[in-house]
Amino acid sequence: MFWAAIGEWNSDMPGRKKLNSKDLGIKTSRIPKPTRKVLNVLKEKGYEVYLVGGCVRDLILNRIPKDFDILTSAELEKVVGMFAFCSIVGRRFPICHVKIGGTIVEVSSFSTSRKKFTGDVNHELVRHFGCDDKDFDRWRNCLQRDFTINGLLMFDPYSKKVYDYTRGIEDIRKAKVRTMIPASTSFQEDCARILRAIRIAARLGFSLSRETAHFVKSLSRSVLRLDKARLMMEVNYMLAFGSAEASLRLLWRFGLLELLLPNQAEYFVRQGFGRRDTRSNMLLAVFSNLDKLLAPNRPCHSSLWVGILAFHEALSDHPRDPLVVAAFSLAVHNGGDMSEAINITKRITRPHDISFPELSEPKDLDSPELTNEVMHLADSVRDVLSKMTYKCYTLQAQNSDLAFMSLPLYSRTCRIFDCIQDGVGKGFVSKRGSKINYDLLAWGSLEEVRHVFARTIFDTVFPLRLTQTGTT
Repeated sequence: MFWAAIGEWNSDMPGRKKLNSKDLGIKTSRIPKPTRKVLNVLKEKGYEVYLVGGCVRDLILNRIPKDFDILTSAELEKVVGMFAFCSIVGRRFPICHVKIGGTIVEVSSFSTSRKKFTGDVNHELVRHFGCDDKDFDRWRNCLQRDFTINGLLMFDPYSKKVYDYTRGIEDIRKAKVRTMIPASTSFQEDCARILRAIRIAARLGFSLSRETAHFVKSLSRSVLRLDKARLMMEVNYMLAFGSAEASLRLLWRFGLLELLLPNQAEYFVRQGFGRRDTRSNMLLAVFSNLDKLLAPNRPCHSSLWVGILAFHEALSDHPRDPLVVAAFSLAVHNGGDMSEAINITKRITRPHDISFPELSEPKDLDSPELTNEVMHLADSVRDVLSKMTYKCYTLQAQNSDLAFMSLPLYSRTCRIFDCIQDGVGKGFVSKRGSKINYDLLAWGSLEEVRHVFARTIFDTVFPLRLTQTGTT
């Protein structure tokens, strides 16, 4: 594959491989201090250093990168000796984890990619294309990456140069996700790239190239070869970082939703959704509202989106009065103080969204009836969570529904809703409109997870809208 890729490198490529980072809109001021410190230490020791991968792509797109990865000419063993808190992790693709304060900076080495390449370097061919040895090392490292919009991205923050060996800039401008090598080969080498293609396209609002889209769909079942922990990690990347709605739409479009979340796929079928349907539904609306609160650098704990899936499935199986849903979300929010949740619910005048079949016709429920309905909904959510964990242990079985959720995650998610049954309330303190503590949300603080869950559900069922008089 490697020399085939060299043979396909057009002779005009060398004139386009170096680009000025300022012309691309990259601002070095956006590089965080821990990453800058690692870069400076390596540079001062005389080594080449580059920012690589998605962080450079995001800087070009004026987006906030999820993380920053460094590539250096230093051997990993040398890197370990430069920092007080640094260790080599990974066997197949070893990298260094450098701990600076509370941040982990990942550092990889050119030497790793050299070891993975076993062929003899044809220096005559390399010189024919105008390469020196440094060019060749950079290019070879790029070719080992998954997609062109990641592979181009080798940014030297000191010379202010971006190296594009794969026409990745062109794909960024076209908003295309394209595999670095032929898609059939790429996905058979690593089926996780299928899920990464979906994730990247969803997060950036890009489309898949025709070839990439074809093999994402035709090879979709190969993702079932991944172990449960890896599947959980990939789904979490899709649903916890601010692009859940787009991810669900793409998973549905390419036939992956029924493999990963079959009950949610069945819901799409019941809703009469086509693969390219642009309409919305309650499931998409809930995650759209969650996306408004999250970002790649401000994710939620996985228990939040798992809890949302369980809640929606319970509601879809048995539609409830919108005021029951309101009281439920308020009770979750305030840690189980049911009486206060009921009192606030009784004062709600905002109209609910009538387009969702998950919401039944409102009834004039008294407080005891409303309380009982909330308790029944909580029981239903816990039942769904149990099925999501225990019902099946193989994704090939029908209705497995997130069968890769671990028991610890199941237990943690159940704690979000246990307060309703336990009735553990410490007084209601409204946090609507208050800032979210994203560090605590990512860690899984019950208070923050409950707050964001309640806010997301409430805003979905009772969206702010203009009345006929023009007031809200």
